[in-house]
Amino acid sequence: MTWSGAARVAPWLKSLVFVLALTVCAVPASAWQKATEQETEGTIIKLLEKVLKDRPDIVMDVLRRNSESVLDIAQQGSNQRRKRNLEAQWHEDAKTPKTVRTDGRPLLGSADAKVRIVAFSDFTCHYCQQASNVVALLLKEYGQDVSFVFKNFTLEDKSISALAAQYYFALSMQNEKWAWSFYTRLFADRDRLLAEGEEFLKKTAAELQADMKRLQRDACSKKVTDLLAEDQQDAQKLGVEGTPYFLVNNLVVRGALPFDLFKGAVDMSLNQTKK
Repeated sequence: MTWSGAARVAPWLKSLVFVLALTVCAVPASAWQKATEQETEGTIIKLLEKVLKDRPDIVMDVLRRNSESVLDIAQQGSNQRRKRNLEAQWHEDAKTPKTVRTDGRPLLGSADAKVRIVAFSDFTCHYCQQASNVVALLLKEYGQDVSFVFKNFTLEDKSISALAAQYYFALSMQNEKWAWSFYTRLFADRDRLLAEGEEFLKKTAAELQADMKRLQRDACSKKVTDLLAEDQQDAQKLGVEGTPYFLVNNLVVRGALPFDLFKGAVDMSLNQTKK
């Protein structure tokens, strides 16, 4: 391999190349006096190998002094590998149509959006909280091309997260904008939701000027009960085991992916709509 081909080496080798370059700089100039511009790269490699073998402390010293840079390179390689794995999974996902029920649920964005993100989420889940911020950025980034639907998935029917979902759907029956404001507030103040429980739900709904008597009635209505049951059934059909879990059209995103990786699923889905 020539030095000009270094840019094409596997990601994990980039960290090594970086360390070697730093090591070269750390070697006293006298060690290179015998080297000339005409010497082959093989000779240089052998010299490096000898230095590294005889003085491993140099490598450790370089790593210590440049630890942040080395870690950044390693993380970049890890992210690239993860991205390739996700893209391979998404190509397989695209082969199998996936349908879930979204009627009767608040829709954020255009009904004609090319890509719809459907979240199976839990208002008390820390990772769902993180993912909600990423989804907000995606909706801002793609505008009318992407829409979003929340579906509740909780492991306990009587939990505060299930009650929060009841309030969310009940609020949407009064005003969908209120429901989305409620959604945003619950994730933003997740700690308060966990600490204060239903009292926090009531306070938040009241601040939105909701009709509280109607809210209490709608939260226990057959319509809301059916929506929650459908969400659980759809999750089971898809094999959802944890939250957050997303469908980006037919592509599956598990967990709270960082923006750049989640964006890859949206881009792939958009490209597939053009075929």
